[in-house]
Amino acid sequence: MKYLPTIIFFGVLCVVLLFSGCTSTSPAVQTQTPVPVVTSAATLSTPTPTLSPAPVLFPGALAMNEYVPFGSGDEQGNATIYRYEVKPYYNWTSPTWNSPAEQAAASRPFEMQRGYNLEKPQAGNTFLFVYIRVLGTSSKSVYAPSAKQFVVVKDGKEYNYSSVMSSDVSIDNITGIQYDYLIGKGGTGGYVLPGESNKAEGYLIYEIPTPFSPNTTFVAGNLDFQTRAVWRLG
Repeated sequence: MKYLPTIIFFGVLCVVLLFSGCTSTSPAVQTQTPVPVVTSAATLSTPTPTLSPAPVLFPGALAMNEYVPFGSGDEQGNATIYRYEVKPYYNWTSPTWNSPAEQAAASRPFEMQRGYNLEKPQAGNTFLFVYIRVLGTSSKSVYAPSAKQFVVVKDGKEYNYSSVMSSDVSIDNITGIQYDYLIGKGGTGGYVLPGESNKAEGYLIYEIPTPFSPNTTFVAGNLDFQTRAVWRLG
């Protein structure tokens, strides 16, 4: 019986180890490191930018052939822009500026005189012919706006007219004469008599950059000290 204490000791030790888990054969649970989620660029939701509409330069601009009254009392009239033409260049002639010999050399006998002075704009520009009509509508003559009071507005920039040499200038395929020669002299204003038959109707030439778009090109005119009108060409 001298081995009994030793047997009891080992028996108790086995029981303690059993309950403490040291004899467990289960593998230890490993802690897993979280894998970061990478979102593909194709799946990202990119907000669509909101485009603001371009501001309208003259929201109340008139259409061509719309008349604007001006003046007061018994001196009143109407004005309008009724036509336009775009030309990359033009030919002109004038008895004042061209000698008879030069005119004869430019055309054969009994042939209609053709313009032979070539007018070209600067590089990147074109010529815009704007046609103005002014009517006297009252019992007395009305003081018409001068040519200098009409400007072309394109892309927010103003352009003044370029005058031809004289009132007898003839331009190929262009009817009429320059507007200011009908009412004044060299860009000044002048009177228009009452009645349709006495209307002042002529062109002004502007040199403007290309490309030209009638929908974004305007003609602004100060018709008198209190009346301003703006026409859109398209």
